[in-house]
Amino acid sequence: MSLVIAGERSGVGKTTVTLALLACLLRRNLKVQSFKVGPDYIDPMFHHYVTGLPCRNLDPVLTSASYAQQCFARHTQGVEYALVEGVMGLFDGVKQESREEIGLVPRSPFASTAHIAHLLNLPVLLVIDCSRLSGSVAAIAHGYRSFDPKLKLAGVVLNRVGSDRHLQLLKEALEPLNIPILGILRRQDNITIPDRHLGLVPTAELPQLDALIEKLAHLGDTCFDWERLLPLLKCKPEFPIINPKSKIQNPKSKIAIARDRAFNFYYQNNLDLLTELGAELVPWSPLTDVVIPAGVQGLYFGGGFPEIFAEELSSNYSARNAVRAAIVSGMPTYAECGGLMYLCEQIIDFDRKSWPMVGVLPTVAMMGSHLTLGYRQATALQDTPLLPAGARVWGHEFHRSSLSVAPTNPLFELRGYHSPSLPTSEGWLKHRLHASYLHLHFGASPEIPERFLQNCSGFFDC
Repeated sequence: MSLVIAGERSGVGKTTVTLALLACLLRRNLKVQSFKVGPDYIDPMFHHYVTGLPCRNLDPVLTSASYAQQCFARHTQGVEYALVEGVMGLFDGVKQESREEIGLVPRSPFASTAHIAHLLNLPVLLVIDCSRLSGSVAAIAHGYRSFDPKLKLAGVVLNRVGSDRHLQLLKEALEPLNIPILGILRRQDNITIPDRHLGLVPTAELPQLDALIEKLAHLGDTCFDWERLLPLLKCKPEFPIINPKSKIQNPKSKIAIARDRAFNFYYQNNLDLLTELGAELVPWSPLTDVVIPAGVQGLYFGGGFPEIFAEELSSNYSARNAVRAAIVSGMPTYAECGGLMYLCEQIIDFDRKSWPMVGVLPTVAMMGSHLTLGYRQATALQDTPLLPAGARVWGHEFHRSSLSVAPTNPLFELRGYHSPSLPTSEGWLKHRLHASYLHLHFGASPEIPERFLQNCSGFFDC
């Protein structure tokens, strides 16, 4: 069946609860596949670190509702248990009229955690932050259960409970509702995952992570009702797996993929699809490697935190020169968000210090306080190594940088999910470089990586 971990709002402890459950399952030598609702990159890194299996994103905006179902079905084959971490509050999603899709339930907004629970026919475990309430917990639990009667509420986790007396008041308030209490977590001052301007600090930057996971595993052992939880987490087939249509087999292409502390925002399904289509992905580090891997025919720069490591990236002259020479020579290159920033002339960090970068794009990436966040429908205005002119895709923006100079011939026309009548232009096409702030998920659009690999395979013929 599996289980969805939801919160009554953001910041209530969904990720802590999820990691505690995953760590405890692994401590019991149980194989578990995790999923994350929405476009997030960092929470899945923590899932992967704990379970040893890549976490899969379930995002019907970036892909489709049917793709989310198939992704869940495919990746729960051969595992004993599965767990889905939600996004934001249980019913936080996007407007129904913005996109037509299957499986929408009127009271569960599209792409919300509740929507995913309906799509996958899974019960929900609701995490409630009890730090500033007692009897009101009953109103919250009752409201979430009754708002969408078709949603299956398996129980609640009471987080940040302050004392035995506090717990007694919470239990007395919930007792008339007959909602199972499946977890009780006391206030944990010694379990903190550091965060910064775009969320949690990624796993690669946390040297004490093993100790933290051990604390979470102990929390999982002692704070949950495993007798009732374990049957809920056990996988049961719900959907038949549809064998994908035969994919175009591209000539073998070697793609250099930037993977280090500065660049680590990648959807695992994107990487899997590239490999299935014939790519050999060769990891390398713009922080520490002096050259790009030999014999590659394409470059892929994902997102990340180049602004945090700007001094190190800037000091690696050899890597910057090698990347610039490859792009100028016509090597097909895909760069999104952090990758785009690295290819600019400079990055100006939060301390207003300027650091020279690759310099292929005639603009400067400047860090600021404004957060650009949201889903975008993008229309390609030109042929690129990934998209033909006129193609429409859905992507996601999440950044605190802006560019000093806008492109004169932009790559995309963007329309926001909540403001479709206000288009903006964005993205760069230079040489055979496709660079944009937009993060794309290839899952429901295999033609994107197919086109990229076709361009890459012909590079040596240029």
